[in-house]
Amino acid sequence: MSWAPPEFLIRAALAGVGAAFAAGPLGCFVLWRRMAYFGDATAHAAILGVALALASETPVFLGVLASALAMAVWVSAASGRTYAMDAMLGVSAHAALAFGLIALSFLPDVRIDLMGYLFGDILAVGWRDVATIWAGAALAAGLLAWRWRDLITSTLSADLAAAEGCDPRAAQMILTIALALLVAVALKVVGALLITALLIIPAAAARAVARTPGAMAVAAVAAATVAALAGLGASWRLDTPAGPSIVAAAVGLLALATGVSALARRG
Repeated sequence: MSWAPPEFLIRAALAGVGAAFAAGPLGCFVLWRRMAYFGDATAHAAILGVALALASETPVFLGVLASALAMAVWVSAASGRTYAMDAMLGVSAHAALAFGLIALSFLPDVRIDLMGYLFGDILAVGWRDVATIWAGAALAAGLLAWRWRDLITSTLSADLAAAEGCDPRAAQMILTIALALLVAVALKVVGALLITALLIIPAAAARAVARTPGAMAVAAVAAATVAALAGLGASWRLDTPAGPSIVAAAVGLLALATGVSALARRG
């Protein structure tokens, strides 16, 4: 008899691959632009979005998307005026997380899986969740592909982008929208506290072995996909939390890619 994986594991695998599809190329821009703290602030705002969605009885996906987008726009607009960018991001990230947790405590009549929202609950996704994750990931990846050249140019130099007729602010807004979409779809995969890890670690592994921006984006998607599937497999066999297991698998890939790159340079 051939062994067939249970249906919930198939759903979880599809959800993880869908999130990886958008996290790979977006994570490359997060590294290139040094936006790790920006991703943290946007991801932490997801908890506040969960509270607002539950309080207003709207879909959690929409609440998370709205709060993540609002946080990203706010940080982009306010940073550099009164406080430095890193200070603004630190304050915004921790404030959003704190106010989100406080808001959730005021919902006593609503059953809340707080650990699932913080660290992900990919094994509990349904087919509707899978469809939502793939739709959001496809939209985010489509935005990046649509303006790929402009995004690369504005990442290299704002002056060069302006000289070629590209608006750096429009490129930043596209990245902001794509990041908000990823946060909304990845919340159930790795949770609000680990979303940034899903962005950064596969992209860092890809940077160790890739030589062009396009190759790095493809390699990042591959690394995030392998991490999602390997983490799920480890979680299933070892009975460990799925979200942290995915991140741990990504760290293993980063170590492997770094070692291979070092050996190649020596050779």
